[in-house]
Amino acid sequence: MARIHIVGASGSGTTTLGRALATKLGCAHLDTDDFYWLPTRPRFQHPRPVPERQAMLGGELARHASWVLSGSLCGWGDVFIPLFDRVVFLWIPADLRLARLREREHMRYGAAIAPGAPQHAAYEAFMAWAAGYDDGLEPPERCRRMHEQWLAALPCPVERILDAGPTEAHVETLLRASAPDPV
Repeated sequence: MARIHIVGASGSGTTTLGRALATKLGCAHLDTDDFYWLPTRPRFQHPRPVPERQAMLGGELARHASWVLSGSLCGWGDVFIPLFDRVVFLWIPADLRLARLREREHMRYGAAIAPGAPQHAAYEAFMAWAAGYDDGLEPPERCRRMHEQWLAALPCPVERILDAGPTEAHVETLLRASAPDPV
């Protein structure tokens, strides 16, 4: 049984690693964005009320004996901390993370985020927010300082992956770390 939470900055690869690890373990993959955000077009416009997202996520976690949960739930999802067997903190350099985000956002929204387009201001605001992750002095809902404080208070093991290596290598590292010691 595995109950693993993978957390990190937007664009660090938490969802990609979460999916790959869940596939390798043969368990469910859940992503906090699916619970945090109301379904809108375009996506990611309005957060779901906290009690509703907690009820939805709690129901999904209870449905599965094993799962990998990716994304950030610091604060609103602290009620789930006792369920974690381990937490993985994923970090990559900001320049790479922001390049990934630019590519992802262009793939998702295309011309709608171009200068003068309807979603351009929202795109620029999101990218500015994401760029402040490492240096944010005042913890917003997601910055490195807030993540470090949250990680330090966890009662379960915390593993850190602090490089932009291939997802497959990170999966293998996590599997080796969780394997029982040979007798």
